[in-house]
Amino acid sequence: MSGGHKLSGSGIRFLGVLGSGCREAPAHRLRLTWAVNQPDWTLQIKPWIFNKYRTIWSRSYGVTFSCLNRMKRPPWMRLYSTSQTTIDSSEVKTFQALAHKWWDEQGVYAPLHSMNDLRVPFIRDNLLKAVDDHQPGKPLSGMKILDVGCGGGLLAEPLGRLGASVIGIDPVDENIKTAQHHKSFDPVLDKRLEYRACSLEEIVEETIGTFDAVIASEVVEHVIDLETFIQCCCQVLKPGGSLFITTINKTQLSYALGIVFSEQIAGIVPKGTHTWEKFVSPEKLESILESNGLSLQTVAGMLYNPFSGYWHWSENTSLNYAAHAVKSMVQEHPGSAEFVLKEDTEELQANTSPSPGVPEELKK
Repeated sequence: MSGGHKLSGSGIRFLGVLGSGCREAPAHRLRLTWAVNQPDWTLQIKPWIFNKYRTIWSRSYGVTFSCLNRMKRPPWMRLYSTSQTTIDSSEVKTFQALAHKWWDEQGVYAPLHSMNDLRVPFIRDNLLKAVDDHQPGKPLSGMKILDVGCGGGLLAEPLGRLGASVIGIDPVDENIKTAQHHKSFDPVLDKRLEYRACSLEEIVEETIGTFDAVIASEVVEHVIDLETFIQCCCQVLKPGGSLFITTINKTQLSYALGIVFSEQIAGIVPKGTHTWEKFVSPEKLESILESNGLSLQTVAGMLYNPFSGYWHWSENTSLNYAAHAVKSMVQEHPGSAEFVLKEDTEELQANTSPSPGVPEELKK
């Protein structure tokens, strides 16, 4: 194990689990238990010796160490309070000013309208791989989808027309008002789509393990804490659920074309829409996904032709790309977790008493 554990001839000694103020403890059987929703850890062990920098209190052989709160739980078991946010307030201001332009197919969001030609089949086809049978005309019927950063509903609406029940969330109130207004023109969509003005972190606790799919299309390049964002996406997914991401690679080419050309020269998107430092490579994204219990299934490059206004798939991922990941079917116990470290039997007896959709050639 990493961190304050040391292997010795007699077993394992804990040297620095509690920080620099903790002295070396005798080696014997240790039993660590914790409850997910409780702030303290309980260690059932013969009392250790600590110096003045740590405060402990004992009840027989049960010792509660409040400082063990610093030890991290597995990412997929951590819940995030609403005080921890991935939202960049400066980004919110940018999108507030454009909220009335979402459904102008010739305006600043024209590339996103055109992107539906790729991303909707990409999402549909990958979801249907796990379905034995589906309704003609409504292949996504019965599926619950969370569209994070839904904007004016450009992606939520076509997914709703495919039969899915979609919840779209966005931190910009004006975006949600635009989305709600537009869906009201279609009675069928009005029943299948729900929009909320909130962040992903705000709904994690109430929606754990709820969704068959989470979509973050053209979103991750705008968040300020990508790892926390991915962790939250994983938490609201069902085991075996899918996470779909479209975003921009972090390359010199993406800076030259995605920012200099698209924003400053051609005006394809408004100036200040993107920050190159927030772009993420497929390799970095895969690393974050895997550390949160998500297995990357597909990465495919996407290229936009500003002259024709259309997107097409590409083997080149140096600009835009789409990714599909699946949450592991293996879950930690939802209420508690337990680890037992066994030392040699003789020392145990001496010191303690017993205690209780992309073309095939583009898939990688």
